[in-house]
Amino acid sequence: MRIINLIENTKGTTECAFAHGLSFYIETQKHKLLVDLGPSEETLRNAEKLGIDLRSIDTVILSHGHYDHSGGIIPFTKLNNTAKIFMQKLAAGKYYSDDGVMAEGERFRYIGIDEDIANLSQVKFLDGDDVIDEELSVFVIEDSAIKRPFTNFRLKERIDNSYIQDEFKHEQYLVIKSEGKSILISGCAHNGIINIIKEYKKKYDAEPDIVISGFHLMKKTDYAEDELWEIIDTAKELKKYRTKFYTCHCTGLPAFRVMKNIMGDQLEYVHSGDEIKILIDRSAEKKGRNTFMKWHKFFAWATVICFLLTMYTGWKRK
Repeated sequence: MRIINLIENTKGTTECAFAHGLSFYIETQKHKLLVDLGPSEETLRNAEKLGIDLRSIDTVILSHGHYDHSGGIIPFTKLNNTAKIFMQKLAAGKYYSDDGVMAEGERFRYIGIDEDIANLSQVKFLDGDDVIDEELSVFVIEDSAIKRPFTNFRLKERIDNSYIQDEFKHEQYLVIKSEGKSILISGCAHNGIINIIKEYKKKYDAEPDIVISGFHLMKKTDYAEDELWEIIDTAKELKKYRTKFYTCHCTGLPAFRVMKNIMGDQLEYVHSGDEIKILIDRSAEKKGRNTFMKWHKFFAWATVICFLLTMYTGWKRK
């Protein structure tokens, strides 16, 4: 399995561009897929630098209806017109950021997807949870038991002429089950990473081995005391799981450093162009193969012995 970041907010060790947005390329036993496509076609150029042939992609998962995760979709479809694009039907809604009173008088800034995406023949609209195949499935959260990240407050949905709080019904989470691993991938975790993991446990009756997600804790200004405690409490809660966490994008480096201090090696940051190394445990497979070989040798020798006894018995009768 391969998991490579195609674009993210921070510069990595490669020559890849970095920008506010997110995209991952993933190879499994059955699929070559993308989770999100970043803010622009710069994502495609990064893929080329990394030696990834986007024409071979068979599946695209859009995590939610924001531009910084979908900006590369239209350019991608000009290169690949066969890959299926899975998105929640609500991801085509009208989503805005409340930026407060601006000098030019524009308070609400559109942050939704390009409206042309909804008209693509490749798009498959989903309405809630869905099983794509034996490797891939997605789920949504109907109601969040724990409050969502404080950074969600300014994110709105436009209904008619009113701007209401975005409840993120359009956010979906990808589950990959391959090579003995269960991997949970979220774009921004707008519904709260703790809520998402709790929902995963409820629906899959287990903890994920790996979680890859932004935590949506980034701010342009300093954190207030209650916001800092929310970050600390989130890290303490995540530390209770046996899961390995990889974060990026909207978590922000200051919040990551606070969480890293609490979670240690359980939490890592993924930069633009970085590859996540997934260690696959082959011990069970090897044990099964060794057991098979032991029985194979047993039956082989038993066959030889039976043959020799048969020959000897026949000779004695003569």
